[in-house]
Amino acid sequence: MLAGCGAPATDTRILGRPWPLPFGIAPTAYHALAHPDGEVAAARAAGRLGVPLVASTFASRAFEDITGATIAPLWLQVYCFRDRATTRELGRRAEAAGFEVLLLTVDAPHLGRWLCDLRNDFRLPDGVAPANLSGGGFSSPGGHTRTEFDPALDWSVVEWLRSVSSLSVLVKGVLTAEDARLALAAGADGIVVSNHGGRQLDGAPATLDVLPEIARAGAGACRLLLDGGVRRGAGGARTALERADRGLLPGRRRAVHGGQRGPGALRREVRGDPDADVVLLPAGRRRAQPAALGQLPDVAADRRGRRAAGQLHPLGGRGAALLRTRFRYGPQP
Repeated sequence: MLAGCGAPATDTRILGRPWPLPFGIAPTAYHALAHPDGEVAAARAAGRLGVPLVASTFASRAFEDITGATIAPLWLQVYCFRDRATTRELGRRAEAAGFEVLLLTVDAPHLGRWLCDLRNDFRLPDGVAPANLSGGGFSSPGGHTRTEFDPALDWSVVEWLRSVSSLSVLVKGVLTAEDARLALAAGADGIVVSNHGGRQLDGAPATLDVLPEIARAGAGACRLLLDGGVRRGAGGARTALERADRGLLPGRRRAVHGGQRGPGALRREVRGDPDADVVLLPAGRRRAQPAALGQLPDVAADRRGRRAAGQLHPLGGRGAALLRTRFRYGPQP
C-alpha cells in the first residue's frame, strides 16, 4: 500500500515489441464465418488497438491481404501437417508477408470430438475456405484434420520449425510444468498456456488453475502467455500482472464476432478494468520492481482452498467465470 504508483500503466513489451495493453487477439479459424471481410477486418481493428493479431493456419483471407490492412504486429498460428512441405510453405510465406512470430499448436494431433459439430454434420459454407492452403477437402474441418494433421509429432518439431524461417517460435497448448520444461529444452522462445478453448478434451484443467506451476517451471526463462480463461479486463489484469508475464490472448466473442467493431467492444471491456486494477492490485503497485514469477503467490491454490472451506461457491459468480475456461462448454452427454 501507499506505493505512490501514480497513473496506471497497462503497457508491456513482448518479444521486443511494445504492446499498449497486455492483450493480443488469439487465433480462431475462418473469420469469414463471422464477417465478410474476415481476418482483414480483425487486422484493421487490431491496428487501431495497437495489439497483435494471431492469424490461424485456417485464415479465410490471404496473409498478404491481412498485412496490408494493418500496422499491428502479426503472428501466425501453425498446425504441422503430415506433408511438411505444406507447413514449410506457410512459415516462409508468412515471414515474407511481414509476420513476426510462429505460434505452434501442440495440443491438436487432430481436432477433438466436438459433439455439436458431429450432431449437426457441420460443413463450411460455400465461399469459406483456407486462403493460404492449397488442395481441397476442407469442408469438414474435423475430417480434414484427421487425414492431414501429423499425429506422430514430438518435440523435435520445434527445432524443425525454427529452421523454416528466422521468426520466433512459441508453443501453444501447454498445460503441465513437465511440458513447459520440454518446450524450453526443445528451443521454444515462449509458451502459451492453453486448453484449446476447452474443446479438445472434456475435463481438461482450466488454464488459470495450471498457470502457477507452469510459471514456476519457466522461472522467467521465456515469455509466458495465457490463451483463454479470461472474460473481462479485471481478470486479465490479475493474470497479466501476477502470472502470465503480462500477456494474454483472448479469442472468442468480441475479438472476432462483429468484424472491426468486435475488437472495439473487446477494448472497452479490457481497457477500462485494467486501468483501475493495475492501481489496486499488489502486483500493480510493485510493477516498477516485479517479483520473480516463481515467488508470486499461488492465486489458484488460494481459490481452491476457499472453495473447500465453503467461502467461494464452486460454480457461481464472476470469479468462477474467470477461473473456469470451460464454464460455457462443460462436458456434453
